[in-house]
Amino acid sequence: MADKSTDPAALWQSMLGEMEKGFNAFASQAMASPEFSKVMNQAGSAGAGAQKQFGDMMEKYLLGLNLPSRAQMVDIAGRLQSIEAQLGEIRTMLQQSRAGSPGADSASEPQRPPRTRRPPSPEGTPT
Repeated sequence: MADKSTDPAALWQSMLGEMEKGFNAFASQAMASPEFSKVMNQAGSAGAGAQKQFGDMMEKYLLGLNLPSRAQMVDIAGRLQSIEAQLGEIRTMLQQSRAGSPGADSASEPQRPPRTRRPPSPEGTPT
């Protein structure tokens, strides 16, 4: 077995461990300063502003192509769900009214008007 002082993997591992400790100490010290938080806040607000501009630009682009934006599609989906819910309620009410009406067993057959005219007789005169 190789000696710990001459093993290149052990030397590499200890060197990386020391570098990691140094970097963590530096990063902790930098993050504690108010300047760091100010810079991070500015970067975050700049990113949010760029995202809003991109969203506005994309909405104008889609409007020019006569296509709906994401917000419009979300609105359409909400409206469609509302319509489907109302249709479900109407269907339920119709089923309940059919079940309570007389002659419910013939509800599946369409009702036809009474036949009052008779076909012509073989002599050609209606009876």
